[in-house]
Amino acid sequence: MREVPSRPGKADVDSILSDLGDLRLVVAGTDADLNAVVLRLLRTELLGEVPVGYVPLEEDSAVADLWGLPTDPGRALDLALAGEPDPVPLVRDDVGGVLVGRGVLGPVRGVGYADDTVVLRGQASRLEVRPDRELGLVVSVIHKRLFGNRVRETAGRAFQLGCLPLHVVSDGITHPRALNKWTWYRHTEDLRLVRGVH
Repeated sequence: MREVPSRPGKADVDSILSDLGDLRLVVAGTDADLNAVVLRLLRTELLGEVPVGYVPLEEDSAVADLWGLPTDPGRALDLALAGEPDPVPLVRDDVGGVLVGRGVLGPVRGVGYADDTVVLRGQASRLEVRPDRELGLVVSVIHKRLFGNRVRETAGRAFQLGCLPLHVVSDGITHPRALNKWTWYRHTEDLRLVRGVH
């Protein structure tokens, strides 16, 4: 067990990966922490080789909710150590990052496509994107209404948005610059996330 800072970087993670051998990697932290570690697995070309267990330290973890992982730390650790890895889609973006749980954009005004389907033309209160086992990702277009929200979901392999400048949030990490275009797409290789049990 090795303690690293939150949202660990290259120097923090790569030394652990080089000593890992045939062992699995277990990340105890936030979705942002898992995001940082998975990004290093991608960049070191170990994504397809290293099983990743996850112990979410926040009850509202989008990753835990998405893939049915326990949020109780004891149960999550037991699963992370003894469970079977299950390939799940990894989503990348066009600025070199990854998305393992939930991406949020908004409020947004622009045009967005999931593959060839127009999912937004105009404005929305927010857009949410999450990995999806079928095609790769699901885009939720959310319009706030007086009596609840109207949500429309569309699945695809990629999502592209051109818009007025906005800040993108991936797994709780806010991109430092406001951008007027953004792309998320399914990576060619899956993440080996520990989800099953013996």
